[in-house]
Amino acid sequence: MTPALPATPEDLARDAAAVAALGVRSFHVHPRDEQGRESLDPRVVAETVGVVRRAAPSLEIGVPLARWVEPNAFRRTEIAQEWAQLPRDRRPDVLAVSVHERGWETVCEAVASVGLGIELGVWTTGDAVQLRFAGVPVNTVRIAVEVTVTDPDHAVAEAVRLLRALQPLSAPVPVLLHGEEDGAWPVLEYARREGFDTRMGFEDTLYGPDGVWMATGNEELIRFALGQQVVPRTGPRRSPRRGLLRDRLRFGRSRAAHRH
Repeated sequence: MTPALPATPEDLARDAAAVAALGVRSFHVHPRDEQGRESLDPRVVAETVGVVRRAAPSLEIGVPLARWVEPNAFRRTEIAQEWAQLPRDRRPDVLAVSVHERGWETVCEAVASVGLGIELGVWTTGDAVQLRFAGVPVNTVRIAVEVTVTDPDHAVAEAVRLLRALQPLSAPVPVLLHGEEDGAWPVLEYARREGFDTRMGFEDTLYGPDGVWMATGNEELIRFALGQQVVPRTGPRRSPRRGLLRDRLRFGRSRAAHRH
C-alpha cells in the first residue's frame, strides 16, 4: 500500500481532474466510508461520484458492484436499483460486474433494467468461454479483460489466450485489456500496440514501468502510460524485476483509462 493512494472523495476528485487533463476518458473509483472501508451504500457512492463529477465533468465514472463488499447477488441487484435513483450528477455511469461472480447474469439484467452501463470483467479463459456462450448482456459498454498472471515474461501470452477465448462474441463490444502488478506494463504496451483500450492506476500497479520506483500518484502512472517525461525523484524503491520494460514506452492511438 502507498500513502499516495486516494481514499477520500476530495483525493479522488484531485486525481480525476489531473488525469482528465491528460486525456483520460474513464475514471473507475472504489467509494469508501468514513472508516476507509469500501462501501456500496448509496449515500457514500453519491457523495464520492458527486465530488468527482464536479472536478472532472467530462469523465465517465465507473464503480464496481463489488461481490467482496456484498456477497449476496440478489442484494447487489437491489443496490443497482438504489443507485439508479440517485440524482443524475451523483450516480455512476457504469457499474463493473465480473463474470466469475455467482449471479453475474442476474446482476447485469438488473443494471440494464435501470439504464446504467455495464463493464463486464473477464479474468480467465473459463470466464471468456462462459461469456461467449451466455451472450453479451444488454447495456454492456465494454469487456474488461484482466490479466491476472503477474510474471512479466508470461503476462502477454496470457492476454493473447484470453482474447482468443472470447472470440467470437455475440455482439460487437469494445475490449479493454489490462494487467496487474509486474504484468501491468507489458500488457499495457501490448494493448496499445494492438489498438485495444487499456487502463492504468494504483489498482493495477504501485510502480512505474522500470519496476523500481514507487509512483507518487495516479497522475504519474498515467504520464508513464502516455510516454510523457516524468521528473526524477527519490522515494521508495525495490530491486529491478526481470522482464519489466526498460525503454520509453511507445503507444498507439487509444487513450488510457484510469483505475485507483
